[in-house]
Amino acid sequence: MLPANLFLQGILIGFVVAVPVGPLGLLCVNRALSMGILFGLYSGLGVATADALAAGIAALGLRLISDFFVNHQLLLRVIGGAFLCYLGVKIFCTHPQLVPAGRPVKGLSRAYAATFFLTFSNPVTVLSFFAIYAGWGVGSLNGHYVSAAVLTAGVFVGSALWWILLATGLLLFRDRFSHYIVGWIHKISGAVITVFGIVVFLGLWSSRVRIGR
Repeated sequence: MLPANLFLQGILIGFVVAVPVGPLGLLCVNRALSMGILFGLYSGLGVATADALAAGIAALGLRLISDFFVNHQLLLRVIGGAFLCYLGVKIFCTHPQLVPAGRPVKGLSRAYAATFFLTFSNPVTVLSFFAIYAGWGVGSLNGHYVSAAVLTAGVFVGSALWWILLATGLLLFRDRFSHYIVGWIHKISGAVITVFGIVVFLGLWSSRVRIGR
């Protein structure tokens, strides 16, 4: 497949993967509304970077890395689930403060790193790209490093495009959200993120029960 076609295909895959609203999407929206648009955008770019890295690993068929995620999925899910619970409870128990437009922005690197870790530490992130490539008819690019890099760049651009569009939409309509509404969004998103973390632990428990049987 031509590099240009791979790049366009990567953009479509990255965009489609980013659109569904999950716990990280809620986290990014929450940060954008309560901490500032840049926090939401950097958080989204952390997700996009992790998606792109996972896409590159799957494209190259790096068995060593994918096997590592499979073999250590219990530990990775425990860490990820605990981190989601921590973030959810922290969000729920704090009161959002709307950020003035001229206020200096700090902590963007931590916002980026947190969502990158949560996305990439989930074994499903890497493994899902194997299934996505199979569904989209993307063959293995093992040994074709330039083509894999082009596809990976496309996935990042597609995922980042969604987060940029989302941040732009929130920026345009942010003034319509009163402090009361933002407070409720803060509470609801914190509760939902915590529930997602609990679901991760319940999934681990049920899988251990099946293994025990």
